[in-house]
Amino acid sequence: MSNLEKDPLELVCAPDGPQSPAVQVLTPREVPLGGPRAMNVRRTLPQRGRTTIGAWCFADHYGPDDVGATGGMVVPPHPHTGLQTVSWLFEGEIEHRDSTGSHEMVRPGEVNLMTAGRGISHSEVSTPATTMLHGVQLWVVLPDASRNVPPFFEHAETTPVTIDDATVRVFAGSLPRDGNDPDHGSSVALFSPLVGAQIELPAGGEAWIDLDPAFEHGVLVDRGPVRVAIAALDDESDDGDGDGDADPLRVAGHVATLEWSELGYLPIGHEGVRLTATAGPVRVLLIGGAPFGEEIVMWWNFIGRGHDEVAEFRRQWQADVIGRDNPDGRFGIVSGYDGPALPAPELPTVRLKPRH
Repeated sequence: MSNLEKDPLELVCAPDGPQSPAVQVLTPREVPLGGPRAMNVRRTLPQRGRTTIGAWCFADHYGPDDVGATGGMVVPPHPHTGLQTVSWLFEGEIEHRDSTGSHEMVRPGEVNLMTAGRGISHSEVSTPATTMLHGVQLWVVLPDASRNVPPFFEHAETTPVTIDDATVRVFAGSLPRDGNDPDHGSSVALFSPLVGAQIELPAGGEAWIDLDPAFEHGVLVDRGPVRVAIAALDDESDDGDGDGDADPLRVAGHVATLEWSELGYLPIGHEGVRLTATAGPVRVLLIGGAPFGEEIVMWWNFIGRGHDEVAEFRRQWQADVIGRDNPDGRFGIVSGYDGPALPAPELPTVRLKPRH
């Protein structure tokens, strides 16, 4: 998915600062995807105070969207650099085309992962058979050592597994399970330690999900509310006992109740999280990874390491693709899409400054 904001923020994303031991609740902001009947998305990454969770650097949650009313998803060819896009659907179907020649559908229970590397362009359009569109678009920043790899695309199906009352589908990386039992996970290529999974609970259900304590994690709520509990670490006091004597607490130390579209951040050091469906059924995405220690620049659909580099990416896109000067350039051409590519917004008139 493209970032279709007319005036996207230009951010220097420094490694995030000291972590609180408590569950941190991040609320989304609404972003329209362009046009008079724009489909709105709810963005929880990046935002002030939290730019990454592991190498996950972008999270857009959208739908359920009535395609008949909004027109659905129509994202013309647009570029990416220095990242991977992860497309995950709860409902509907999206057609993907890219400049490597890939042409694939994404459907619920399947994952499309596109590695932009040094540069790629792609389009995403909801199919005519789709009446409701509902899903999540995620980006993963590539570490400096891998960010110029040749672009490629992967499509994979996922297998549901049962953990306590939960049904879990891992679409990126793997989750540790039951001590010495083998990991279960996804085969798609990653360039840093990561995990991504969908977790569903029935009403009243509960599950303990093992976590890698070297990872920080996020819990994004698609259907909720969900009660999230992590244990106090050895040097912390457990100020969220969750004894049920009061209404569910929004944030109480190591216990939080997350509402629809909120993202709960869990710091490193935790070997598991307990998820409880306190009202109706629950569906969440769990994302996580080793803290990302590199400073990056994010603007529009580009990730680079400095203002000048990002400006050069934009110049090449505008000249090679929009101006049709060099269809064999960095971003290539998306074949089979009926329509023009998406022009880049204007860069800010001042150089970027660090935003923490």
